[in-house]
Amino acid sequence: MRLLSVRLIVALILGMALVSLSSAYYQVLVGQRGLRKDLERRAEVLGESLAGNVERDLEKGSMHALERIVERFGNREHLVGIAIYDQQNNPVVATPDLASILTVTPQIVPQAMRENRGIGVFQKLGAAHLHIYVVPLHGTEEDGAVIGSLAIVHDTGYIPAEARHIWRETFLSALVYVLLITVITLLIVRWSIAGPIARTAQWMRALRTGMVSSRQNAPDLQLFRPLAREVATLAESLNQARSAAENEARLREASVSLWTADRLAVHVQTRLDGGRLLVVSNREPYMHVRQGKSWQVVVPPSGLVTALEPVLRACDGTWIAHGSGDADALTVDQHDRLRVPPDDPRYALRRVWLTKNEEEGYYYGFANEGLWPLCHIAHTRPIFRASDWEQYQIVNHKFADAVLEEIEDVTTPVILLQDYHFALLPRLIKQRRPDARVAIFWHIPWPNPEAFGICPWQRELLDGLLGADLIGFHIQSHCNNFLQTVDRALESRIDGEHFSVRRLGHLTVVKPFPISVDFAEEKPVEEGELSEVIDRAALLKTLSTDAAFIGLGVDRVDYTKGILERFAAIERFLDTYPNYQGQFTFVQIGAPSRTHIKRYHDLFNEMEAEAERINWRFQTDTWKPIVLLKRQHNHDEIQDYYRIADLCLVTSLHDGMNLVAKEFLAARRDERGVLVLSRFTGAARELQDALLVNPYDIDQTAEAIRVALEMSPEEVQERMRRLRKVVREYNVYRWAGSLIGDLCEIRLDVEQSIHEKSDPLVPVA
Repeated sequence: MRLLSVRLIVALILGMALVSLSSAYYQVLVGQRGLRKDLERRAEVLGESLAGNVERDLEKGSMHALERIVERFGNREHLVGIAIYDQQNNPVVATPDLASILTVTPQIVPQAMRENRGIGVFQKLGAAHLHIYVVPLHGTEEDGAVIGSLAIVHDTGYIPAEARHIWRETFLSALVYVLLITVITLLIVRWSIAGPIARTAQWMRALRTGMVSSRQNAPDLQLFRPLAREVATLAESLNQARSAAENEARLREASVSLWTADRLAVHVQTRLDGGRLLVVSNREPYMHVRQGKSWQVVVPPSGLVTALEPVLRACDGTWIAHGSGDADALTVDQHDRLRVPPDDPRYALRRVWLTKNEEEGYYYGFANEGLWPLCHIAHTRPIFRASDWEQYQIVNHKFADAVLEEIEDVTTPVILLQDYHFALLPRLIKQRRPDARVAIFWHIPWPNPEAFGICPWQRELLDGLLGADLIGFHIQSHCNNFLQTVDRALESRIDGEHFSVRRLGHLTVVKPFPISVDFAEEKPVEEGELSEVIDRAALLKTLSTDAAFIGLGVDRVDYTKGILERFAAIERFLDTYPNYQGQFTFVQIGAPSRTHIKRYHDLFNEMEAEAERINWRFQTDTWKPIVLLKRQHNHDEIQDYYRIADLCLVTSLHDGMNLVAKEFLAARRDERGVLVLSRFTGAARELQDALLVNPYDIDQTAEAIRVALEMSPEEVQERMRRLRKVVREYNVYRWAGSLIGDLCEIRLDVEQSIHEKSDPLVPVA
């Protein structure tokens, strides 16, 4: 630290000395320029004021009057004198002191008369430094001809003297500032820098030895924000590494084999065998949006992001997605790539740009007004437009081009395509890179053949999907529906025993892969661990309600989520069991979604109106039954609600999996809380210890709320423990490991070129 202080002092002195000299020099230049301008201005004013009288007397030839004028202005401050010249540039009369200086007529005199304007010049005559200003004189005749000139001569010797004075004063002032700044800086170093650095070193030493957690006793590093972020990231990495090692030791001791991020990384690296993993989705994991004159990073709420983020972190792969943020283009390189996450870059994000028409037709139109309601049994009529289908094809080709660019120099690429936005993409990739291993995971349900047959382009979609080597769904019934749909719509050979389809010489395997969440393997929270105890009363205060029991719903506002049915069940519950009025509050986190689609806009208004109606019926001055939070919430905010809820209601009318149910279970380290789950979700197949309900049966759901609230603590804990065990063992790392592992085990039929096959869309006989 002493060496740092010495270096800092020397650097400060040298730096401030340089700044002082530069400042003094600048002040001298500014001062000299100001004095010159002032002198020029005074000369012009004097010349203009004298010109009228001199012109009259010169034209009359009144030498006596001219001499009087010259004598009167011969002894002013810095004024050497004035001289009057005739039309032939000969001196007529001049101040006596000028005779020895202006031995010849200055060149500026004829120039001023020739150009017929006032001219000033700084020049040196002999040992004298002068400023000469010449103004032409005009006759009183109509033509106003030039009859002579008036020269005003100032001594400029005082300007260098004044500059030396400015230099001396400025330098001395700067020297004093140098000394003061040096002393103040040393005090700041001693009090504000040396102390925090010492405390940081002590904290990191304790962290390294495991005496503190990365989240505890963090030093105050406000003066070093970039360093603070890096130190926090390093601390978190050390903590994660230690936790992973401890967890691995516990699992080894218990002879339990669980999937972790580290295990997934090793598994994928082994399976890829030098290849490269790419994930393609519509939604990007990190979005950059404008905020005033700057931009901020936003993590979009998405079950897909929740599921795939840990996979990409573990594998250091590439995520290709639509760049939808209004500041996304400002953060990418020349290849439209950037490293993410921003605070701890682990993988590459490649952004694909779409026009407004493309996004409107492909995403909002064909995908979300067509395929989404088609695949969900939620009684919303799908809308199919030819213009939307055209944009869907264009966008799939754009993403295909991006994928092919990313794998151009990759010998064994492994590509995971995500969801119903990219049904055509597997075939487009395989046509140009048959050596690539391609899987597509369909995150939403697959309906029965009769329902899917509503789509006018079902055969094109099926043919595009069958370009993949592996197609994944959440549950087996969705796989069965898909195979039955292919059997009815396309000419192909289906192997029901091995769940595969052979079409045009290409084999596609169809399997279920139940998706999950990242389950942090930690010890159960103890009563005394205040860092994990959420202040329930404070959180309720922010919601402007008081309640003994809290229910929770977390959804993107969508007609498939059963939010209106959920509200109806809450109303029925309060009607049937009035003793819970004033005691039970349901918090609905409703993230707005696709609101410029009319069905979603109407649903949002219906949800608001229904919540207001129910609140109007039951609320008091200090309590209301439903708290509707109509904005996006980040992961940490939602975790707080998960941890205080007595029950979580997941009442989807139809859902591929529903990760909210699993996120709720993963968050409950205290092994409390009850999950009420729709039997029409994929998660219901795994989470049998939840209270399973038919969301259309309002009375059944209302009764499930009562059962959840009155369940004994022992049963609550036992159910939660078994549910958490399922999520723990079948976590997102196992999902990714199984999907990638099965994809890498499939034998590719590279020798058979797809281009040699017949038209894939020949009508079925």
